Amino acid sequence: MRAFLVFLFTATMSLAESNKPGVFDYYVLSLSWSPNWCALEGDARGSPQCDSSEDYGWVLHGLWPQFHRGWPEFCQSAERAPSRRMTREMTDIMGSSGLAWHQWRKHGTCTGLSAPAYYAQSREAYARVTRPEVFRKLKDPVQLPASVVEEAFLKANPSLERDMVTVTCREGHIQEVRICLSRDLNPVPCGRDVIRDCRLKDAQFEPIR
Repeated sequence: MRAFLVFLFTATMSLAESNKPGVFDYYVLSLSWSPNWCALEGDARGSPQCDSSEDYGWVLHGLWPQFHRGWPEFCQSAERAPSRRMTREMTDIMGSSGLAWHQWRKHGTCTGLSAPAYYAQSREAYARVTRPEVFRKLKDPVQLPASVVEEAFLKANPSLERDMVTVTCREGHIQEVRICLSRDLNPVPCGRDVIRDCRLKDAQFEPIR
């Protein structure tokens, strides 16, 4: 019984330390292909991001603090929550203010930054990565190997190496491109928890409507 209590106490302390704002090793910049997200769930939600008047391509899913193994989330931050104006101002690169709010709650609180600083950091990280234009030129849905998406990002961003980027899939669709960045937003190798390359040879890729 005593051994179990010691284990429980140690695990609790470890969890508390891992969720301490500002304590992390590097960032993961997650980019989502908006038309695929809309096809999988956004249309069903009636998300404004998926309206035919919009032309979102690679949107910022989030900027996530990461450990070399594991990650913090939903940290108890003393920083003030973002205003509606702040989250609304992120829609040009995130697609919706709701996503901007959720990313602050789950990930931004763990950075040790204020909400304005976290959004500014996210915007800078997004701007530092060149999104290949070739995907915006598609007129019809295509099926392609996930490796083609990775190659396109590597070609468009010469500073990236293969162990710094990974492509994920969901329900047969290309889902996200995840790029690992240092705390000062320079490319770094990803940890084992991040590298989950999609191996599909025929992943679905929807065009911008």
